[in-house]
Amino acid sequence: MDVLSDILSHMKLAGTLYFRTSFTSPWGIRVPAYQNVARFHYARRGRCYVRVSDAQPPRLLEQGDLIIITRGAAHTLYCDPATEHSAVMLDRVLEASGFDGTGTLVYGNNDDGHETQLVCGHFAFETQTSHPLIESLPDTLHLRDYGDSAGTWIENTLRVISAEAGQQQLGSELIARKLSEILFAQALRSYLTEAGADRQVMAGFADKKISAVLSAVHKDPSYAWTVDKLANVAGMSRTAFVSRFAQTMSSTPMNYITHWRMQLARERLTETTDPIVLIAESAGYQSEAAFGRVFKRFFGVAPAACRREARLAALS
Repeated sequence: MDVLSDILSHMKLAGTLYFRTSFTSPWGIRVPAYQNVARFHYARRGRCYVRVSDAQPPRLLEQGDLIIITRGAAHTLYCDPATEHSAVMLDRVLEASGFDGTGTLVYGNNDDGHETQLVCGHFAFETQTSHPLIESLPDTLHLRDYGDSAGTWIENTLRVISAEAGQQQLGSELIARKLSEILFAQALRSYLTEAGADRQVMAGFADKKISAVLSAVHKDPSYAWTVDKLANVAGMSRTAFVSRFAQTMSSTPMNYITHWRMQLARERLTETTDPIVLIAESAGYQSEAAFGRVFKRFFGVAPAACRREARLAALS
């Protein structure tokens, strides 16, 4: 499995679609903040403005554009500058429109005003998981003319999502949700290889030598990695490798490995009944006590307590 797929799989990426819209001018909607999610809006038809921060100018979302608000921040969607300050909170819009979660959310002027069709939803990861790649994302990802730039297949995927969103046909919800997860992975890949290639952490994934090291680590995280072995994978001297890794990944090589091993260990602790000593070994520790100390430093609880908490949460 490639590195990006490995990260997203272990972080339990899950997509959720809210609705497909038909907004006709004049309209403006305030969307509240939502923790631990990345919200997205895809402009299927028409266009609108999206303001995420008062400190930054609004983004113009043109037909075919995709915007991902990576940390679920509050934001305003509106048809033109004149309607921004009269925007209505989303819950009031839902109530006024009589939207029941099916079909299309219709709002705005019922006359022949300019129509904007959006597909809206969010992506979420399991609450306790983390990875430097996701944490390094900017507050917004704006991918212009996304369907065309990403290729015919993603354009067709977006069309299927648009068609399935809000429908009551058998399997519609599952199909739209799974396709939206593909959408996030593709959007992240596009950003990594284009605009994000100069951003720390993402630069490491774009760098051929560092990317080769990351691939080796993710392929065999329990291997007894050392800086010298990693430098050999990169085809660099030890000094040059450590410097390049720090510059691109904003971390030391061994810190990155430890972080990923702890994520895998937590997943195995909470989802299996495997003995902790075996989990410690799979994380590269010969001593259960040493593993426990590092685990507690990362998550604030000992491995056994983490397992108990997960079981109690599952029963509640």
